[in-house]
Amino acid sequence: MNLIQKYLLVLLLVGAVSRVTAQEQPTAIRYIVTHNWTKKMAAYDYISKQEKERMSYIWGNRSEWSNYTNLFIDGQRSKYEESEEKFGDEDFGYNWRKDPFFIFRDFEKGTFQDLLTVQGKPYLISDSIQVQDWKILNDMKEVAGHVCMNAMMYDSVKMQRVVAWFALDMPFPGGPERFYGLPGLILEVDVNNGGMTVVADKIEQRLLNKELELPKKIKGKRVSEREYQETLKEYMAERRKAEEMPWGIR
Repeated sequence: MNLIQKYLLVLLLVGAVSRVTAQEQPTAIRYIVTHNWTKKMAAYDYISKQEKERMSYIWGNRSEWSNYTNLFIDGQRSKYEESEEKFGDEDFGYNWRKDPFFIFRDFEKGTFQDLLTVQGKPYLISDSIQVQDWKILNDMKEVAGHVCMNAMMYDSVKMQRVVAWFALDMPFPGGPERFYGLPGLILEVDVNNGGMTVVADKIEQRLLNKELELPKKIKGKRVSEREYQETLKEYMAERRKAEEMPWGIR
């Protein structure tokens, strides 16, 4: 099956299930997020030898750690956040996960609110949902029991090559982290060849209680997406000049 045939298959499958109601769609997805600092560093060609040696000393033989996150879906809304569930028998990387964080999408209204941190400073980003520049590829595989097709995009600000796998039988345009806009729910993401992976490992159909509610009081500088991207550009330029890793962003 060539690329065109596979893409037509995606459209046919999405059309076939377009009548699925929100109650019939999976509403809670647990992901395993895995970080590998060695692979993260490999994506940045400006990192100095001294910085690589310093990070090697800090992390030693432990270059990889994982944690759980959750994505909740209700109709055309979704909320993504860190999970309180402990991954395995360790709390490695727990302090990193204490930063204020959530990703909220309302696809019906075409708006979003994201609470993210840059260099320890929280930002509440509110804006209209914008198109992400995905290129649908021609590979297929199973993720969490669902047949998925892959797509790729490049984030020139963060210098990240992203490959996502979206489910052909779940016509929901959301996904984990800030990734969305494909013709199916994103169940797996690979950033910079294993620097970070996000893989769905449990999908449940259940009613939601307060999972989609946002905090009544949110502390953070209120900015638009354009203003947030400008902040990221400035920070990335500083890291490049210092020949250091951009650890201060998610």
